[in-house]
Amino acid sequence: MSFDSDIVIVGGGLNGPALALALASVGQSVTVIDALPVKTRKNAAFDGRSYALALTSTRLFKALGVWDALDDVAQPMLDIKVSDGRAGEGPAPFFMHFDHAEIEEGPMGYMVEDRHLRPALLDAVKTTKTIKQISGDAVTAQTVEASGVRVTLASGTDVRARLLVGCDGRGSGTAHRAGISRIGWDYGQTALVCALNHTQPHQGVAHQFFMPPGPLAILPLTGNRSSIVWSETAENAQAINALPDAEYLDVLRPRFGSFLGDISLAGGRFTYPLSLSLANTLIAPRVALVGDAAHGIHPIAGQGLNAGIRDIAALADVITDAARRGEDVGSAPILGRYQQWRRFDNTTLALATDAFNRLFSNDNSLVRSVRDLGMGLIARTPRLRRGFIREAAGLTGDLPRLLQGKPL
Repeated sequence: MSFDSDIVIVGGGLNGPALALALASVGQSVTVIDALPVKTRKNAAFDGRSYALALTSTRLFKALGVWDALDDVAQPMLDIKVSDGRAGEGPAPFFMHFDHAEIEEGPMGYMVEDRHLRPALLDAVKTTKTIKQISGDAVTAQTVEASGVRVTLASGTDVRARLLVGCDGRGSGTAHRAGISRIGWDYGQTALVCALNHTQPHQGVAHQFFMPPGPLAILPLTGNRSSIVWSETAENAQAINALPDAEYLDVLRPRFGSFLGDISLAGGRFTYPLSLSLANTLIAPRVALVGDAAHGIHPIAGQGLNAGIRDIAALADVITDAARRGEDVGSAPILGRYQQWRRFDNTTLALATDAFNRLFSNDNSLVRSVRDLGMGLIARTPRLRRGFIREAAGLTGDLPRLLQGKPL
């Protein structure tokens, strides 16, 4: 079988281009297929989210040569404060405070806005000679053949490769066509997302305020700005999002508080429905899944993109070693190594975020008392506190080379 590329990646969001850059850095030829045009992806108004990149995730972007374009627009996260309460009543007396000074590696991570991260990745892909990008063309079929896989596009074009990687999100067509089933459920919650200006500096502190309808994350951006991820019941979120800007802020203020002074909107408003979606396997013959195509989780811990980056680093590690040994990078034993590395971690993270959301998104007085006591215990136990900080920074577990800051 003749191949157009070593590897074909379906999905041009964040994970697809990042994986392509990682694989191209070790000599693999890659084709990235994206149903959306590049112009749409690079539009600053395309996606209003900001991402809490763990320290190890920034190491990967540095290794791929992308971080230089992000350094000036990335905000270090120095502290994380977690509290529990109700809107307008302020936080409960028990809260957790995680200070980056308790670890030696530096900030726990950085906040980067989608409007900066996405163009940086796409620009790097464009200038990498061993990456071919096909945009504005959707995959309609995929066929596993004797020694590779053939992907057919809506335009009628066929692309042949040794391995197909699905980076095409929670509704992954790649997974569906490969016969990979999923489990999951809807949370009945919607995330209201926006950026705010505020008159007081945030000092690099990220806040997570747990309320009965869902958590409110206040995440520091550059300047006197913060990103808001505000989870509400789907019904409430729909009503709130329909309000004019001034009334929207009136609903937010009792939840946000006054610790950062006066607030105002710093851009558009977005909503995203929240659900759990977990693929039953990460692999099929000649197919691997990465990121949301493998595991879509609740944003309660800000780990969704970081989990995808860990997938990228692990898969790039496995493929690099296989290619150097002269092995077939799309063969079952190679893909099995990737699944063995990532499946337990992904499943554990999905179940943990699900449990945290269920634990904190309710108003049961007994549950509130128990969780507040637990938060107080963690806050007063240095070993537990340090463990949470290292987890937030992505420093735990078996780290691939790119997440250790080492080249492939």
